[in-house]
Amino acid sequence: MTAADTRIAPAAVQAAAERIASHVRHTPLLRRDLLPGLLVKAEHLQHSGSFKLRGAANALLALGADAVVAGSSGNHGIAVATLGRGLGVRVTVVMAAGAAETKEAAVRALGGRVVRVPGGVAARDRYAKDLAARTGAALVPSSDHDLVVAGQGTVGLEMLRDAPDLDAIFVPVGGGGLLAGVCLAAAHLGSTVRIIGVEPDGARRYARSLSAGRPVEVPPSDSVADGLRGQRPGEVILPIVRHRVDELIGVGDPAVLRAMTLLHRAGIPAEPSGAAALAGALRLDLPGRSAVVVSGGNSAAALAAAAHTGLSRRPAAPHHPAPLVPIHTTLKKDGP
Repeated sequence: MTAADTRIAPAAVQAAAERIASHVRHTPLLRRDLLPGLLVKAEHLQHSGSFKLRGAANALLALGADAVVAGSSGNHGIAVATLGRGLGVRVTVVMAAGAAETKEAAVRALGGRVVRVPGGVAARDRYAKDLAARTGAALVPSSDHDLVVAGQGTVGLEMLRDAPDLDAIFVPVGGGGLLAGVCLAAAHLGSTVRIIGVEPDGARRYARSLSAGRPVEVPPSDSVADGLRGQRPGEVILPIVRHRVDELIGVGDPAVLRAMTLLHRAGIPAEPSGAAALAGALRLDLPGRSAVVVSGGNSAAALAAAAHTGLSRRPAAPHHPAPLVPIHTTLKKDGP
């Protein structure tokens, strides 16, 4: 992948990593007995409870706006509100009718304003774009934005630097910003790792768009993975996915819930969206060393506990990540 292939140069991910370093945690790669050789990128340990803080931080810090509007199923809104409170930015989060009430409450508790709109993710995003234009606020989409994608790509940078011999990375696909960001990170580092996107069966907009050779909008879905209910592929994201993703697979709700149960038993309190990548890895059961991204842990129970204890889940600033245990040096690669 070159800068000519897409709107975002792979080096933008490194720039994002430097910009957001004092606002994010370098989350660990965990070894659990889920599949042989499988590592788990623990983004449920990220400030605000999900990887979304990375893209939100890169956008808010680079834009320097006094007010922002974000469309979100929940985690992006929580991340933007978390950053906004610390930076003194007024935050409005637009949420679709089916978004979790616990996530709306978390946004409000962080000082964000919430606007509910009827319809699905596509209607939500159209309303957010119009609201930003009418009010003069900066629009910070949950995924389809150069700065957001670059920020999400820092997940991939950390994974590939901590475990450079990975054979495959499984990435949950909502708006697609995390998937595109991991692709850019791999390109920046010159990695040939296999990148596999995991979509809910009812929201396979990237798989269908690649098959059709054009963007395809799918109907609103009711997947248990509420953060992965995207309807239309991103304009910034689709070219990156087309050029670099090796495979896109679908998983149903039973597979996601099974994966979530396994993660919980392993001491990783993933929300359903955060378990989708493991569901994909269990389905393919690839040889060699793979990693899955647990993208978040903002379950209703986790958010209720945070509200009960009065925790803000705001990022510590400045924050200097502790060095990771180099677990990749202690694991044997399967096969010859």
